[in-house]
Amino acid sequence: MEIKTGIKGRAETVVSGQNTAKSYGSGFLDVFSTPHLVALMEEACHHSMVPYLEDGTDTVGTKVELEHLAATPIGMRVWAESELTRADGRLLEFTVKAYDEKGLIGEGKHQRFIIKTDRFMAKAQEKLG
Repeated sequence: MEIKTGIKGRAETVVSGQNTAKSYGSGFLDVFSTPHLVALMEEACHHSMVPYLEDGTDTVGTKVELEHLAATPIGMRVWAESELTRADGRLLEFTVKAYDEKGLIGEGKHQRFIIKTDRFMAKAQEKLG
């Protein structure tokens, strides 16, 4: 399948003791952490591309620009929505927005690259010597 702009993705979670700023170490509060917000946005983008990838390829995140606009307490549902806005060879760029049950909590841009899995992992393993 051809990768064209407009492809959308979604990922969802519930804020729990495991994904708060306090549990992650990025703060002292029991609210959804920014690192987990980034991961949720990446998940939405990644999963939207899976049906379009050739065997032996994957995508990896390379850049995130994010504004975390509002706090979300434990127990609330959170979801991220992505839309592919640029597909240029191996380069993929997305707009991302995240919401909780009360409204928008974050927005930004995310960049991913299509990689050949074996080659990528071999290069990473070379670092071990």
